Amino acid sequence: MAELDSEIEVSSAMLQRAVESATSHFFAVMTDEDRIIGCGTLCVFDSPTGRKVSVEDVVVSSLYRGQGLGRLLMEHVIDYAKRELRNVDLHLTSRPHRVAANELYKQLGFRQKQTNVYVMKVREG
Repeated sequence: MAELDSEIEVSSAMLQRAVESATSHFFAVMTDEDRIIGCGTLCVFDSPTGRKVSVEDVVVSSLYRGQGLGRLLMEHVIDYAKRELRNVDLHLTSRPHRVAANELYKQLGFRQKQTNVYVMKVREG
């Protein structure tokens, strides 16, 4: 996750919650030694305007990039959404400096949507 955002720290408890969540589906690319080298999460929620599905935290370790693992991961996520969630729109965001990732998303059929994205950090106290 640090390769997505250097300010992000992921604990084993956070990973465990993502894996066990009933509303998200965690996908991982693993080495033969069971080390996670890539991942993505499909987050599903229902709102009054319908089911929403967001692809979050897609990353492949820089040591393994250029091998098509990101494409395989995303194809698997898309296939899962088609098979299990059926008629939904997949949403994702990607920072502009992630040039290869943005190009991959376009190649896979994602279309850039003109929108504003807002973030508010809500913290205790």
